[in-house]
Amino acid sequence: MIVRWGLGELAGTLAEVGIAQPLVIASERWRTLDVPQVSWWSEVPSVHVDVPADADGIVAIGGGSAIDTGKHTSAETGLPVVHVPTTYSGAEWTTFYGVRSPDRVMRGGGAGARPVAIVYDVDLTLDLPRDQTAGTAMNALAHCAEALYVAGHSPAGDEQALVGAPLIAAALPRVLADLTDRAAREDLLRGAMHGGHALGLAGLALAHAMAQALGGTYGLPHGAMNALCLAPALQFNAQLVPEAVERFGAAIGGDAVERSRELALLGGFERLRQFGIPEQDLPALAAATAQRGGNQANPRPATPTEILGLFQLMY
Repeated sequence: MIVRWGLGELAGTLAEVGIAQPLVIASERWRTLDVPQVSWWSEVPSVHVDVPADADGIVAIGGGSAIDTGKHTSAETGLPVVHVPTTYSGAEWTTFYGVRSPDRVMRGGGAGARPVAIVYDVDLTLDLPRDQTAGTAMNALAHCAEALYVAGHSPAGDEQALVGAPLIAAALPRVLADLTDRAAREDLLRGAMHGGHALGLAGLALAHAMAQALGGTYGLPHGAMNALCLAPALQFNAQLVPEAVERFGAAIGGDAVERSRELALLGGFERLRQFGIPEQDLPALAAATAQRGGNQANPRPATPTEILGLFQLMY
């Protein structure tokens, strides 16, 4: 994967990967950016994108929804995609994606995207609201945690996770104390970059399976759901892979479960009930979570009963 820093590198990166006429997928707020384009698609997320016949690539600018829309379009068309992330979601590192309708309810998913390059620019994150900042940063932290013990974990993934986790844990409180702190934002973005790389190398486990079931069912922010789910999933996995969870705790500066919960609380994420999820839905959500790939890739898949207990703990 080609990685560049600074939006000024985008044109050169596109030339490097052989894209001359990209379709840009990004919401209207990014129209002011100087981005090469043959066409612009601004409905993010979308279940379908109209791709001009003369487009030879895709540029996806935005958070996880925009990047997933870009990856879905890439998989459908076979076109290469360059990602310009504006949050800390890490979606830019993977070939798989979720397909959401405009109301953000999950409609499906798949794999087979052709990401060829990533261009990071900290200035694109400076006006990211507090809740999205905290949520997507906690998502990035979950990538680091899960990379250490998911079924696909590897020394390379561990290395990325253990570089990213301390950067995120140290930078997030600084950013939330001053959302305009550019240096803190850059540290957070670099941490999320390493977390995304770890995700791409290793994959997802229980925390993400829980977050995906919750967010996809109700159209809730994926980052917020990960912020809530990380500590309970770590608590569960501490019984299975204590050394890996302890390594993660050491990387973020304390007990893994308690420190993750503290960081989530800094962003205002405390209980599922905050998001209007009906308590009577929890058994069905637990059953759905148990079937997800992330749970199946956990050190031991959690049973629906165990997942229900975790949801009740969070509620």
